[in-house]
Amino acid sequence: MSAAAFVLAINLFVAGMFATAFGVLAAYQRSAVGARWIALGYALGVVTSILEFMLPFQVDARPVSFGLVACFLLALAFILVGISRHYGANLPKRLVIGMVAVSLVSGLIIIDMPRDSLLRGILYQAPYGLIMMVGLAMMLTLKQRRPLDIVLMVILAVISIQFFTKPFLAQMIGSGGAPQGYLGSTYAAISQTVGAILHISIGIVVLLIMVRDVMAEITANSETDKLSGLHNRRGFENRCERALALSRRSGVPAAMIVADLDHFKQVNDSHGHAMGDMVITAFAKTLREGASDQAVLGRTGGEEFAVFLPGTNLASSRLYAEMVRAAFPANAELVLNGRPLSASFGVAMLEAGDTLSDLLRRADLALYAAKTQGRDRVVVADAPPPAVKAEDGALSWADRGRN
Repeated sequence: MSAAAFVLAINLFVAGMFATAFGVLAAYQRSAVGARWIALGYALGVVTSILEFMLPFQVDARPVSFGLVACFLLALAFILVGISRHYGANLPKRLVIGMVAVSLVSGLIIIDMPRDSLLRGILYQAPYGLIMMVGLAMMLTLKQRRPLDIVLMVILAVISIQFFTKPFLAQMIGSGGAPQGYLGSTYAAISQTVGAILHISIGIVVLLIMVRDVMAEITANSETDKLSGLHNRRGFENRCERALALSRRSGVPAAMIVADLDHFKQVNDSHGHAMGDMVITAFAKTLREGASDQAVLGRTGGEEFAVFLPGTNLASSRLYAEMVRAAFPANAELVLNGRPLSASFGVAMLEAGDTLSDLLRRADLALYAAKTQGRDRVVVADAPPPAVKAEDGALSWADRGRN
């Protein structure tokens, strides 16, 4: 077995492994829609390798040679479609389809041209390089790029360059003459080795990117309250810890608002839990409508909510709470067919040395004051009070149900 044939066997095995890996990812994670296309692309890579092995045994190599062109073009196109679907990026589909169609026609035209012709080599390899350039251009349109995304862009650029340089390499060392002699040539050994390294690299990087994003999605789902769409208590606290640490380092003000729906138990008792769920959804929507992109919003209990506002002073945080308090009855009125609802709010500003528990406790005490003063109001915690024991009448924000 020649060196090129040995590397080709490795390529076949690797393509099969990646086809399986992406296929399994697509089967077990429905949101990984791009993985299906990439699995199909690597499956065509397996077919391409098989056709490469068949080539030396053909009397008329033209059908197999054209099959190689078609399979490899489609494999690259499917991989690009998969990457674009994963990122939600705008892949110019008409351009890619047009490029594949033109390349197939070009493949038929050059099939009888001398294999040592530089023009033939350029016409043969350029379509692959151009398709990779389209993928690179698509990646450049992404607004946010993390380290692995940048690595993928570099790999796409290198793959594109190596396709454009192959015709000149073939001119320098020879491509093996007839198609049947390709696998025995030095050019084939170099081409297959470089191609193996690059295609393994892109497969590993794309797989890592997809696994990274799937894990992030799973984490987000585990930290999201399905009914309200806000963070659940775990997600809220995790994000607040990071936002609070950033506020401390930057020295900007920050505020914590805790809110509780008034007499919510009566809603469930009088209208049923389905109606109560609609009220929860309406309140969550009201919270989102007035919040900035930096705000951390959570549903921390049955009818309890919390909002952390980094970079917000006392006046702005109180204004936000008042806005939500005023807007919520209008939203809830639509849900309850005329029965108004209200909510009570406690606001606390971040003080030097505050932990998240300290900030939540002070906001919770302010909320407790709003409840005792008649509900449907916003109360601000003036200053960090001394620790209050449970028997003094105030329980922790997580332990007390309020109605």
